[in-house]
Amino acid sequence: MNILGISAFYHDSACCLVRDGRIVAAAQEERFTRKKHDYRFPARALEYCLKEAGITPAELDHVAFYDKPLLKFERLLETYIAYAPVGFKSFLAGMPLWLRQKLHLPREMDRHLQHQYKGRYIFCDHHESHAASAFYPSPFQEAAILTLDGVGEWSTTTYGVGRGNRIELSHEIRFPHSIGLLYSAFTYFTGFKVNSGEYKLMGLAPYGEPRYKDVILKHLIDVKADGSFRMNMDYFNYCQGLTMTNTRFDALFDGPPRSPESRLTQREMDIAASIQAVTEEVMIRCARHVRKETGMRNLVLAGGVALNCVGNGRILSEGIFDNLFIQPAAGDAGGSLGAALFVWHQLLDKPRDADGVRDSMGGALLGPRYSNSEIRAFLDSAGAKYHYYENEDELCDVVARQVASEKVIGLLQDRMEFGPRALGSRSIIGDARSTKMQSVMNLKIKFRESFRPFAPIVMREHVSDWFEMRPNEDSPYMLLVADVKKEHWIPLDGQLKGLDGVDRLLKVVRSTVPAITHVDYSARVQTVDPSRHPRLYKLMQKFKALTGCPVMINTSFNVRSEPIVCSPEHAYRCFMNTNMDVLVLENCVLYKEEQPKAKQHEIDEYLAQFDLD
Repeated sequence: MNILGISAFYHDSACCLVRDGRIVAAAQEERFTRKKHDYRFPARALEYCLKEAGITPAELDHVAFYDKPLLKFERLLETYIAYAPVGFKSFLAGMPLWLRQKLHLPREMDRHLQHQYKGRYIFCDHHESHAASAFYPSPFQEAAILTLDGVGEWSTTTYGVGRGNRIELSHEIRFPHSIGLLYSAFTYFTGFKVNSGEYKLMGLAPYGEPRYKDVILKHLIDVKADGSFRMNMDYFNYCQGLTMTNTRFDALFDGPPRSPESRLTQREMDIAASIQAVTEEVMIRCARHVRKETGMRNLVLAGGVALNCVGNGRILSEGIFDNLFIQPAAGDAGGSLGAALFVWHQLLDKPRDADGVRDSMGGALLGPRYSNSEIRAFLDSAGAKYHYYENEDELCDVVARQVASEKVIGLLQDRMEFGPRALGSRSIIGDARSTKMQSVMNLKIKFRESFRPFAPIVMREHVSDWFEMRPNEDSPYMLLVADVKKEHWIPLDGQLKGLDGVDRLLKVVRSTVPAITHVDYSARVQTVDPSRHPRLYKLMQKFKALTGCPVMINTSFNVRSEPIVCSPEHAYRCFMNTNMDVLVLENCVLYKEEQPKAKQHEIDEYLAQFDLD
């Protein structure tokens, strides 16, 4: 039985295809269209999922959408009416898309399915889709469920339980009270893009002190002991305006919002530290309450706030639950997967197997793959010079030596990842021991802010040797933050003297793996094991044999404001138009110095696509 899940028209449109309960394919539309956070109907992702499954739209048994548009429209209308006549500009800005497409989803889906699908469309509740995306692929037979995001139809936070093949959400917090929207308000206020820059805010937080935390808790949000909360809407503008905050908000935080791309000051760093501290407090209190009320030992998380890996790490390190599973596509894209699995298990009452050890996401490697013959055909047509290695051991030897020589390596192999993290298939990798790699990657490869930290990949059997995590702790989706073990710290010995802000990271060597050690000694850890990433694991084995270090840098294969690459062509263009040293496309290895020089107008045209100012 083939079930298609769709998310669209808000943020990160995506498709997922499930066959007899097994996830066959899933992908975000942005990866194909090259439009970051593409919200349009996921036509290209739909085409890919059907092709991967080897079926036509006529062979679909069910099609599910990840939320209920009419309920969401009801919420929008009630909100507009409540604030009228204030908010009329916002109303006018939002209505055309609703009237043209969102209120006519069956028509839209019919069109993109070529009018071949003859069944009915199923519209799932937004937070049930999130819950399903977290529980059904998890390794647990039973677990508490916690979902936190901006807003679905009305809910912003929910909890409940999953048992066997059933989920039940029993409690909710409703719009406009939302920890996700609160975090987004501060994202806006500190000059980053809402629904895109939240992870930048999280990365900025360790540079500051939470000196505004009490201000936030006194004026903006009332957090109860059980994690429930209410926000003071006098300070916010997202219900009725085109901005997130207002002038009252400005007065609390010593001035107006930071202008995008202007210099970051200590104020923004302290604001970031403060809202991060409040968010962690809400997450911790919610988790404790959910553990108490459900009695469950395991917790699953989804919703955009579940991408706050610092908060996730706190929940795990404080021992509130024995085990966590976080959906790697925790945002709206993952709703497509949740909707498909909800139909299979909850509505069709199909059984579910969970072994208590391994999730069923397949390492989130659910997107397209490209054969060596396809890659070589493309490289030949592009006039690229490459070296082809039949033997995988020889290939990994070559690449490991390049990493150990402080080269920056672009990596495209296996299937593309589903979700916002690079998990080793569409990655840029480097030597975590390098003192210069942080700056080189940020400024010359990624074209992004210099304060942004890089994440480590570590061979799973060594995770507790290098990070404050349990032996063999499984963190395959880069969704947990832990401190670097103190035995790997390097004494500061006055290195901080005269330094502030970003210089405290870039000009200070804190550990033996400085390129992945953040200013507070934390790291966003991804474990690598041979079952999920066999070639990447073999490469890391070779690197460890050379250097004694089982840790590398791993970051997404893209430049700032560009989606992660999907195809060999995307990877080659990114490689040629940045200062990347080596490109590995499956068994093909390209060296920058051997390539025909990219013409300046080609570089300018490539970079002009993205918001790099």
